[in-house]
Amino acid sequence: MVILTKDSYRPFEIIKLICMPKKLRFPTIAKRAVKQTFGKPATAKYPFVKPQLADNFRGQPAFDSSSCIGCGLCSRDCPAKAIEMVTVDGKKRPQLNLSKCVFCYQCAESCPKKAIKTTSTYELATTDKSTLTKKPPPNPKTN
Repeated sequence: MVILTKDSYRPFEIIKLICMPKKLRFPTIAKRAVKQTFGKPATAKYPFVKPQLADNFRGQPAFDSSSCIGCGLCSRDCPAKAIEMVTVDGKKRPQLNLSKCVFCYQCAESCPKKAIKTTSTYELATTDKSTLTKKPPPNPKTN
């Protein structure tokens, strides 16, 4: 809708608006619809075909409890506070809460014994949030 004021009154603009309708874009839309209908799909068939992950993909962190010395550097350096040190059989071990983890791998970089490894596990969806807490395994019994 055009509002005419004393300053904006231009006879040619009024004639152009009334007599010359805008160019229809139906042919462009039709071309795009046909191309999308018969062309290659834009999405992947994810559940049936697994994606190829990059070499430096940051998946779920994996803790190697046998090489962990319980120093707590991973817990201290975690920016999301997703790692908590818990006592297991008298030793401090890291407990990871994946619902808080931002997958920055600062913990893996700060671990002096390299007990935290990167994995390519990316399917972490769950309906039970408690399954996202990875508790450290008990220490093996030594005889």
